[in-house]
Amino acid sequence: MNAFFYYFYNFMRSIFGHIWNVLVAIKDAIVGIFDIRYYMELFNTYRDDLSPLGWVAAIIVHILLLMLLALFVFLVYKGLKVIFRFKVPVVEYEKMKDEVVTLKREIMKANYEKDKILAMKISELGMEVNADLLDTPNGLFENGMVEETAGNSENIEEEQEEETAEVVEMKEKRFPRLSSVDLYYTDPEYKAPVYNNTISLEEVCINFRNYAASKLGLYYELEVMKQVFASFGAAKMLILQGISGTGKTSLPYAFGQYIQNPSVICSVQPSWRDRTELFGYYNDFTKKYTETDFLKTLYEAHYYEDPRIVILDEMNIARVEYYFAEMLSILELPREEERFVTVVSNTAANDPALMKEGKIWIPNNVWYVGTINNDDSTFAVADKVYDRAIPIDLDDRAEFFEAPDTEPLRLSYKHLEELYDEAKKKYPIAEENLILLDKLDKYLIEHFRLTFGNRIMRQLKEFVPCYVACGGTEIDGIDFMFSKKILRKFESLGLGFIRDELDGLVVYLDRQFGGENMKISKAYLARLKRMSTG
Repeated sequence: MNAFFYYFYNFMRSIFGHIWNVLVAIKDAIVGIFDIRYYMELFNTYRDDLSPLGWVAAIIVHILLLMLLALFVFLVYKGLKVIFRFKVPVVEYEKMKDEVVTLKREIMKANYEKDKILAMKISELGMEVNADLLDTPNGLFENGMVEETAGNSENIEEEQEEETAEVVEMKEKRFPRLSSVDLYYTDPEYKAPVYNNTISLEEVCINFRNYAASKLGLYYELEVMKQVFASFGAAKMLILQGISGTGKTSLPYAFGQYIQNPSVICSVQPSWRDRTELFGYYNDFTKKYTETDFLKTLYEAHYYEDPRIVILDEMNIARVEYYFAEMLSILELPREEERFVTVVSNTAANDPALMKEGKIWIPNNVWYVGTINNDDSTFAVADKVYDRAIPIDLDDRAEFFEAPDTEPLRLSYKHLEELYDEAKKKYPIAEENLILLDKLDKYLIEHFRLTFGNRIMRQLKEFVPCYVACGGTEIDGIDFMFSKKILRKFESLGLGFIRDELDGLVVYLDRQFGGENMKISKAYLARLKRMSTG
């Protein structure tokens, strides 16, 4: 054992001896660097041999060396100052963390109170507030309705503390808003609404028009109602275009109020360039996903049977084909079960329940309504967008009319789909009209090099039966679709070159469909001719 101690003693002595030698060498080097007397003696050795030019060079070199030394000392001083400035004691750091958590909780409480006050104000105006219209800190209002809570202040404070604790728990999740949706709809106390499964499409058009007039002071022509609800049966996207103030945004908003499932308004911004504006993005710094109202709406629609409207307000203030391109492609997929959108590229244990492998399914009970103002501040909408949507013009404000007091209802998406399927079976386009459309298609190819195309024919065959079920006529439905889907393309052909052909098309329509029919298309052709001569 003595041998080991001797060995260990000499081993450690050797290590520390070398360390000491290094420290001594560093000390000697530093002392040597700043040994001014040695430099003076060295200079005196050569001073008598220096020429005038050598003296100048020596002075310049010494000045430069002093400047470099001063710069080095200054940089060391600044570096130490920065290090000690940002160094926070551990106790103070922990105190700051506690203060941040407290502030977050206070902000959540303030937001909760703000939402309650806003909801009560809306209730005073006679509007029912659904759970999806406003987000409370825990994600949703109970039972879709804001009610004044009664009770003493102690109970209210206890409820707020419980809600705040729930919010803090949600904030730890990667998708807090989507997770709050899961929590609300999987609660044993949640009760699904009772739907009206007896109303017809024509009654929906009439009752909604009366509701908008009697409850909201919004007036629309019955013809517009027929076009809107028939469009929902033929496409998932609807475009409302026209001058400002004609009710483009109000119409889908009012429908959300009518079915007691408020529409979601996404105000498009000029800076929108890609899909992240709609779907959000994952923040690598916070390790959380920035969830948008659009994403929350799509996810929440999985849990209920109500129809839901997403409004892309002023959708052409940015390029639609940039930020909505992925949705346009997904909605075109023929098989509904394939309509998935990738939200994140990986999965986490606490991801929302209905998100599979970072993807969510695009539900069928959601429709997308874009509003368009055609002016100098907007972009032209690409044909690929128009082809997949059904445009409706709102160029005039409807006249006031006395509407009976009409109550809202809860409408099931499944019932609405059944009505559309029934209409398509019951009111298919007559064979003689299909023959006329085929001849019209050949006429357009010959004179204008335009064709209906498979997509437009499919939409037309689905729109017209739904339009008839809404109370319209088959020929008027054909007229509407021909003007909005085909004649709209004429504006890009160069009106000066096709001006003479427009009269021939009007004559052809009169001869084939009758002089009393196709009024919308003829009016549109007359406007195109005025534009070509103006």
